[in-house]
Amino acid sequence: MSRAVYITASAAFLPNAPVDNTRIESVLGQVGPRPSRAKRIVLKSNGIKLRHYALDAATRVATHSNAEMTAAAVRALFAPGAVQTTALVCGTSTPDQTMPNHAVMVHGELGVPIREVVATSGICLSGLSALKFAYLGVTTGDYDSAVATGSDLPSALLRAESFAPESAAQLRHLQEHRELAFEKDFLRWMLSDGAGALLLEPRARPPSLALRIDWIDLFSAADTLPTCMYAGAQECQGQIVGWMQLDAQARTAAPVMAIKQDVRLLNDNVVRACFENPLRDLMARRNLVQGPIDWFLPHMSSMYFAPALAAVVKSLALPIADTAWFTNLCRCGNTGAASIYIMLDELLHSGRLRPGQTILCMVPESGRFSSGFMHLTVCQG
Repeated sequence: MSRAVYITASAAFLPNAPVDNTRIESVLGQVGPRPSRAKRIVLKSNGIKLRHYALDAATRVATHSNAEMTAAAVRALFAPGAVQTTALVCGTSTPDQTMPNHAVMVHGELGVPIREVVATSGICLSGLSALKFAYLGVTTGDYDSAVATGSDLPSALLRAESFAPESAAQLRHLQEHRELAFEKDFLRWMLSDGAGALLLEPRARPPSLALRIDWIDLFSAADTLPTCMYAGAQECQGQIVGWMQLDAQARTAAPVMAIKQDVRLLNDNVVRACFENPLRDLMARRNLVQGPIDWFLPHMSSMYFAPALAAVVKSLALPIADTAWFTNLCRCGNTGAASIYIMLDELLHSGRLRPGQTILCMVPESGRFSSGFMHLTVCQG
C-alpha cells in the first residue's frame, strides 16, 4: 500500500563567491595563447551572469570535492549534528572517482549511520533519478525517511590544465579536429558547480509548508537518437567509444576525460525529444491540461532554449502562464544534476508559495536525450 510522500526540507550549497562573466577565464585559466573566441558568443546566448566554482580563484586548486559539497547540502537539512535518515540517494554526473560510487563517499563525509545508500548515474537527470528512487522507497514504506541529492562539480574538467596537450600527438589531434576543440570550449562557459539536497518523509511537519510529490516520470529517447554529450570516451568513425574499449594509441591521441557536446545535434533534437514528446505523453497519462500549473521549474542549460520551450507550451495548450516560470539559471549557473534541487530550495524559501498551489518540474538531459518531470502540490504542515 502506497503512502503520501512530502519534501519537508531543502538545502543548497554553492561553493565560494560567485564569478561573473568577466572573471571566468581568469578563474578557469586560459587555454592556448589567446583568450577564447567562443566565450562571448556562448555567454550572450546562455544568459548566465553568475556561477560558482569549487576552485581557488587565484591558484585553481580545488576547494571542495563533489562529496564534500553534497555532504554540506545534506547537513543543512538538519539541526547541527543531527543528520538522521533511513536512506541516502545521490545523483551526479561528475563523481570524484569512478569507484567507489559517489553516494558512499558522501556517506563517509557525513560520518553518521544510514541504513541504505544508493547512487544513480546519468548527467542532469541523475539528480531527479535519485529523487525518484528515494520517493519510491518512502511511498512503499521501505524507508521511514530518505535524503535525495543532486550535485555536479565539472570545474575539475574545465580548468585550463585539463585542456593543455600532454604530448605532441594530442596537440596534432586538437589542430586536426577543431570542431572537437570547440565542443569542449563551448561547455567551459556553460557548466558550473553546486549541490542540493531534499528530505523526504511520509508526513508534513507543522507549521511549515511542504511539497507533496504527486508523481515523477522519466523518459529516454536513446533508441532513436545518437550520443550528444559525453566524457570518458572518444568519437571514432562516427561512434562513441568508451575509454576502456580504446586501444593504447587512441588513448594517447586526445585527452578523453574532457566533456564534449555535439552542439548541432543538441539544437536539432533537444526540444522535440526532451520537451515536446514527453509532454504529449504526460498530457494523456497525467491529464496535465486539467491544470492550472501555478509554478513551472524548467532546468535549462541555456536561456537560448526558453523561447522554443515556451512555443511548445503554447502549442500544446498547457495551463502554464508566463508568470508561472521560475528559474535561477542566470544567478546560479547551470549546475547540472543539482539545478532542480537549487531551484526548489530557492522557491521554497522565497515566501511565494501558498497551500494548494501546484509545481511542475522538468529536467532534460542531452547525453543521449533523456528527460524527467515531477509534479508537486504545496501543502500546509
